[in-house]
Amino acid sequence: MIKAAVLGATGYTGTELLRILSAHPNVEVALISSESYAGKKLSEIHPHFKGQVELVLESMHVERIDESVDLVFCALPHGKSAEAGAALLKRGFRVVDLSADFRLKKPDLYNKWYAYDHCFVDLLDHAVYGLSELYKEDIKDAGLVANPGCYPTCAILALAPLLKHKLVDLRSIIIDAKSGVSGAGRTPKQPFHFPDCTENFKAYRVALHQHTPEIEQELSRIAGGDLQVTFTPHLVPMIRGILCTIYLDLKEKRSEADLLSIYSNFYSASPFVRICEPPFLPETRHVRGSNYCDIALKLDKRTSRLIVIAVIDNLVKGASGQAVQNMNIMFGLPEGTGLGQLAV
Repeated sequence: MIKAAVLGATGYTGTELLRILSAHPNVEVALISSESYAGKKLSEIHPHFKGQVELVLESMHVERIDESVDLVFCALPHGKSAEAGAALLKRGFRVVDLSADFRLKKPDLYNKWYAYDHCFVDLLDHAVYGLSELYKEDIKDAGLVANPGCYPTCAILALAPLLKHKLVDLRSIIIDAKSGVSGAGRTPKQPFHFPDCTENFKAYRVALHQHTPEIEQELSRIAGGDLQVTFTPHLVPMIRGILCTIYLDLKEKRSEADLLSIYSNFYSASPFVRICEPPFLPETRHVRGSNYCDIALKLDKRTSRLIVIAVIDNLVKGASGQAVQNMNIMFGLPEGTGLGQLAV
């Protein structure tokens, strides 16, 4: 059994993580923390855990975590996870961090995109970017895994095969993405208040979203050269789910069948990426509550432009499910262990 601790257990990603871990056959959750609800049972805050997870929430003190714990999940806010992660690594724990604190390799990007200075710059190169489908071998022996963001997960998986085969005009990529409201986290904010969200559809943080450098960093890494994308996120009045519609120009003519074959071969060993056969197009409800990423391609013969459509559940494949997938790889388990649930 893997003994795990979850720091930040009452937020959306922490709660989803515990939902998945509670049914994992190889995991015992040994400790859960929350600064807001320390001293209370998890089931007092989230009643759906009653009879399943009856642990008492503790205030976070890294030095008090028992040495028998094998892995710590940090589901803490951006900017707060770095200090905890550094202290955990110093004590010898393996860490999967669900914040953005270890995803970017260039320290100056944290000030520009997240408005804080990173205090543990030496750990940025140490962290392995935890996109399981691309970096499985690196994840196996990692001490620190930086779990990807939700928008980057969807966008990178949608584009990776094309970039790996150098089929894309790198100046042409437009990522049009839509997310459910849970992507903003559990802390109440006015733009995500029910009367402001329902019966409404809006773009937000246009040309300013903090996931932009993460997307560009990883796509550049796959492409073997620097690239920039146009990334526009939108807020959809639903709880969970992300749909990315990506527009790009190919460097050479390819048939749709040829492109589908490239995708199928690229993800042949990836159990959670499903390539959709025409004319089927993915929808967020097809992956809700699951760890799947569904991808479809449509070649616009009139404009010779390729359209790639991908969907994930932002709280599962875009966060907690992917964290468990990374844990499985780190401990030599089949990566799908505990993650076989179908979409709701």
